[in-house]
Amino acid sequence: MSKNARNSNTGMAVGAGAGIALGAGFGLMADNLALWMGVGIAIGIAIGLGFDEDRKRKQKPGEGGPESD
Repeated sequence: MSKNARNSNTGMAVGAGAGIALGAGFGLMADNLALWMGVGIAIGIAIGLGFDEDRKRKQKPGEGGPESD
């Protein structure tokens, strides 16, 4: 497996992990762990995917996006 293939979803994994941690913290404070862990995971994955897309755009300048017009 190439290095690029291994690191392709790093942002999503980090985001999901951070979401679980934050969701667990909020869930313990609000006494509703199941709800807040799910919310934390969803938000963490969304943010992680955004970071992955941003990194892909920065690696390939000139291919797609508004910069190539």
